[in-house]
Amino acid sequence: MSAPLRELQLDGLVGPTHNYAGMSPGNLASTASGGETSNPRAAALQGLAKMRFVRDLGAPQGVLPPHARPSLSFLRSVGFRGADERVIADAARVDGGVYLKLASSASAMWTANAATVVPSRDAADGRVHFVPANLSRMPHRALESEATGSALRAIFGDPRRFVVHAPLPSFLGDEGAANHTRLETSRGPLHLFAWGRRAWGDAHAPRTFDARQTREASEALARLHTVAACVFPQQHPDGIDAGAFHTDVLAAGAGPFFMLHEHAFVDGASLSAQLTQALGGELAIVLATERELPVANAVRAYPFNAQVLLLDGGVVEIVAPEDAIDDAPSRSFFERVVALGPPVRAVHFVDVKQSMRNGGGPACLRLRVPLEDDELASMGARVVLDAALERELASWISRRYRDRLAPGDLADPALARESMEALDELTRILRLGSFYDFQRSASVRTLTTTSPAPEESYDAT
Repeated sequence: MSAPLRELQLDGLVGPTHNYAGMSPGNLASTASGGETSNPRAAALQGLAKMRFVRDLGAPQGVLPPHARPSLSFLRSVGFRGADERVIADAARVDGGVYLKLASSASAMWTANAATVVPSRDAADGRVHFVPANLSRMPHRALESEATGSALRAIFGDPRRFVVHAPLPSFLGDEGAANHTRLETSRGPLHLFAWGRRAWGDAHAPRTFDARQTREASEALARLHTVAACVFPQQHPDGIDAGAFHTDVLAAGAGPFFMLHEHAFVDGASLSAQLTQALGGELAIVLATERELPVANAVRAYPFNAQVLLLDGGVVEIVAPEDAIDDAPSRSFFERVVALGPPVRAVHFVDVKQSMRNGGGPACLRLRVPLEDDELASMGARVVLDAALERELASWISRRYRDRLAPGDLADPALARESMEALDELTRILRLGSFYDFQRSASVRTLTTTSPAPEESYDAT
């Protein structure tokens, strides 16, 4: 096996409008939290603390900017007119405020759904490939693909090294890297592109919740990424009905390690045998049975929605949500994983409760970008997290974010102004230039400049 890739963990910064609108059917935590009051500041600081922890473990860590929310361009595209305040007020009154909820979602924070990524050494043309996800099954997330593509092009702008494709057509539902896993041993790499339904034709489908990823999308992604070594396992319909709306709710892996629940895929035992045949005995597979770890516990505590970090020397460390150590079956499963020994060295548990209440654990919050050293060094903008950037982001969050956001607050025009002012400052911190649409329009010049609030202490240990 050649020199290991550097797996950049690219986390989405939680946006100022982080809220609990309950807009994701099939995501049980999101539905249960709908209508509750959120804490955008705590959510953003929890995400930043996780990034710092991952960086300190030895993984390269980067940040993606939040999307501009509320999306006034979306609201205007569906017929709301007038000044910003009028657009927001009118949207809040129509159909129970659903348009404003869609426009205000901060769901781009879950960058596991931002795109799929294939490293240059796996691609036929020797470039890193990105395909922004269309996220067509969830209206609030379908608004993200254009801004995601813009962010990726701003950061990975060297066409000699990187290519950012257009999203797939919407009828091929694509949910991004949450359904993609890259495994590798000395025999080479193997890509898992999972799926839950067919765009056309028959397939055993879930009975209760919608399957979001199509097989045809997964196959199209493999073609766009120009990779040859692929498998296309089907998500288990019973797992989807239990709340595993993405593969990474019940399976996770990297390099020579893969852990999965028996309800992750149709015939998981056959898939495990296929992976072992392709990658050999170096691949460590840990399968959790329903008896050992009930799927209801796995969906509630998210042990599989953990970051599997492939570090120097081929060592694997796992970063899981605190909820998993508080859940007895999940904790016992991780004790078994660690007891098995290499390649896993340790499992760590972090607090991401604000994200978990919307159904997103540590793995949801990051996009894995495997890079060669020269590719990592050639990234544009200031997005690789170091101590200085972390301090600036912590200060920015503490000054700019609310510590309480109730559902009715989405209709407050001051929230839109605060969000634009915050993101305008962020582009200077990250050296992104005039990245947002509002920065290139007259509206940004009407914002009222306010004196910064006193800086709050940052302690997210």
